[in-house]
Amino acid sequence: MTAPAAELQKAVFAALRGNAALVALLGGPKIHDQAPANVGFPYLTFGRTSVYDWSTDTESGTEQLFSVHVWSKSQGKREALDIMEAVRGLLDDATLNLGTQHLVSMRLEFSEARFDDRLSVQHGLLRFRAVTEPVAA
Repeated sequence: MTAPAAELQKAVFAALRGNAALVALLGGPKIHDQAPANVGFPYLTFGRTSVYDWSTDTESGTEQLFSVHVWSKSQGKREALDIMEAVRGLLDDATLNLGTQHLVSMRLEFSEARFDDRLSVQHGLLRFRAVTEPVAA
């Protein structure tokens, strides 16, 4: 049995990589769990995932908080904001097939775009909340 977080991450990656408009904004399918060395900008990475059990006596399930990071070297935030909007459009209230889990809901909870002085990049952050439950047999 695959962990609910792994199933969700796989489905999110497939949704992002499968969208031609997002891939065009990124200049290719530059969507990574962890960015490889010397990856070209802009690109996306999958950030922190937190999983909480919300099971009851009669039902089981998880609440997952996960983040997607946008990295851009452009002057200003426009490129990062455009990519963030594309990601939001694909994932907010999405219907994804997770395999052994059913996606009850997925919503954008928070987003932020800022210049990271330490890295000299535009950094976008989107945090989503997903609720999953096992598929009934």
